[in-house]
Amino acid sequence: MKRRDFLLAAGLVPLAAPAVWAQGGTWPNRTIRMIVPYTPGAATDAMARLAAFKMQEKLGVSVVVENRPGGSGTLGGQLLLQAPADGYTIMGSASIHPMAKHVMKAVPYDPIADFLPLARTARGPCVLVMDPRLPQTSVAEVIAAAKAEPRKWSFATSSLGAAGHLASIEFNHAAGLDIEIVPYRGSAPALTDVAAGNVQLMFDPVLATLPMVRGGQLKGLGIATPARTNLAAELPTLAESGLPGFEFYSWYGLWGSRALPREIAERINSIVVDGLHEPEMVTRLNGQGFEPVRETIPQIEAAIEKDVTHSAELLRLAKFEPQ
Repeated sequence: MKRRDFLLAAGLVPLAAPAVWAQGGTWPNRTIRMIVPYTPGAATDAMARLAAFKMQEKLGVSVVVENRPGGSGTLGGQLLLQAPADGYTIMGSASIHPMAKHVMKAVPYDPIADFLPLARTARGPCVLVMDPRLPQTSVAEVIAAAKAEPRKWSFATSSLGAAGHLASIEFNHAAGLDIEIVPYRGSAPALTDVAAGNVQLMFDPVLATLPMVRGGQLKGLGIATPARTNLAAELPTLAESGLPGFEFYSWYGLWGSRALPREIAERINSIVVDGLHEPEMVTRLNGQGFEPVRETIPQIEAAIEKDVTHSAELLRLAKFEPQ
């Protein structure tokens, strides 16, 4: 499945009848609005649209994706919280959402207390890529070169608090380096600058990096998975490249207001998780560098707590100040 197909998925015709709740009444019986707090075309938008398609297919009502970028993702979150907590407005975002208060000074909500995670749809491992013109061919060679001439090296990152930003911090910490990390507004401009040689290194998920590695625009140095993966069989892991335990994923999910009725939240979780684990969907996701995630809402909350705790400690070690 081509990436373009993901972006078209939410426009397909609904197929099923509305769900009826034992408590009386029906949900849904009208269009559901899915806010994506970023621009169209990137992985967060693609995953939200795929989840919207599955919801639409199973629930029998339109699920309309509305891209509302702004405020480093917080505009979309505000719009969700301003809407009634009735299941007709939800948000599709990514692992950066729970980190908002750790990377921004002024956040108009609490990303944990005010939001209920409905599903973690899929995750994609981060890949370390480099300017292809540089002579180094391994992580060990990059570390040696950066220690010898640290001012000649810098990391690009798609945004502060993103998985790639946190992976860059951990790389610096594990390797005993202090390579500058330069934030961009999205993966596309950051990867373009790495390919052009304006920045030397970047961590970003497989979806964006692997096509450029295979096309020769970037040099792939390693993948942040615990073992080699068929998602990118040609890449060694960062662990086997001298950084034991190095594991980083960008993950994607859906959120509702914390006040959303639990029955609706669990229904959304079931539909999206089951839908993305259908064999055809698994094949399509794997082809784009994603792995579907199967978790209940309590399991998601536990995973987020663990993730945020680890990420906050990395930011502390890096002496990072919210911006």
